[in-house]
Amino acid sequence: MELILRYFPELNPAQISQYEHLMRILPRLNDRVNVISRKDIGALEERHILHSLAIAKKFSFEPGSRVLDAGTGGGFPGIPLAILFPETTFTLVDSIRKKILLVEELCEALEMKNVIPINQRMENLQNRSDYVVSRAVTAFPRLYRWTHTLIRPGKSGSMPNGLISLKGGDLEDELRPFLHKVKQFPLSEWFEEPFFSSKTIVYLKK
Repeated sequence: MELILRYFPELNPAQISQYEHLMRILPRLNDRVNVISRKDIGALEERHILHSLAIAKKFSFEPGSRVLDAGTGGGFPGIPLAILFPETTFTLVDSIRKKILLVEELCEALEMKNVIPINQRMENLQNRSDYVVSRAVTAFPRLYRWTHTLIRPGKSGSMPNGLISLKGGDLEDELRPFLHKVKQFPLSEWFEEPFFSSKTIVYLKK
C-alpha cells in the first residue's frame, strides 16, 4: 500500500482495506485462472492497481454516473477505480468467461456493490454509459468502433463524457485517424517510477 498511498494519500480506511485485500487475494485467484503474467503479478501494486488509478489523476466521476470497462481482463482498470469512486456504477465487460468469473469472485470478496461483471463481446453490447475506460485491450481505432455508440453525450465528471484508454509505446500510427480529436496525458506527469515513463492516457471526447 505504500506506493498507492504515496500518490493517493486521501484514501479512507475502507478503501485502504479493499486495496490491501485485492493485493492479497488476486495472486491466489490468478494461480488458477492466469489472467496476469507471473512476471507482473509480483508488481501488482504498481503495474496494475496504480496504473489503473492513473485515470483518476485526470478524471473524476460524479455519483450516479456510469462507467464501462471494455475488455476488463482481471478487473483492470475497473475494480481499482470502483473502489476509488464507490458511488459510480462500473460495468466490467470481457468476452472470456474465466476472466469474468474471476472478476465476480473478486467483487464478492471485496464486497463491491457498484460493479456489474458481464461476459459478452464488446461489439454485441448494448449498455450505454457516460464513460468507457480500457487498458491496452486493443488498438485505439478498433476500441473506438466497439464503443463510440455506447457513450452518452454530456458531462458526468470532471471532463466531458468520452473514451479513456491507458496506452503505452509509440502511438503515432494508431492515433493518426484521430489526430486532431484525441488528447494525451503522459503518466510521468504524476508518477516518477520508470514503468510509467512510456505510459499515457488517451482521451476522446464524445
